[in-house]
Amino acid sequence: MSETSSAIQSDRQERRRYLNVRDIFEEACNLVAPFFAPENRWANVTLDHLAYRVVRDHYPDLSFEEVHVLVVAARRVHGGDIR
Repeated sequence: MSETSSAIQSDRQERRRYLNVRDIFEEACNLVAPFFAPENRWANVTLDHLAYRVVRDHYPDLSFEEVHVLVVAARRVHGGDIR
């Protein structure tokens, strides 16, 4: 690795936030999957409010922002509509 490329890499800062959410994402995504299934919609609306509750109950140490990031990302993974 040249000095230039190593200097560029050392100058880069981690731009991603909520790194601890990455560790639990797959498990949390599986927990809330039923709330985004088309057959479980109520008046063609996903049950996001229940997904928030399940995530908060399973991961009480997460902040509101982290819970929100998880639920929104899970909704995207499971094909729920984004408002």
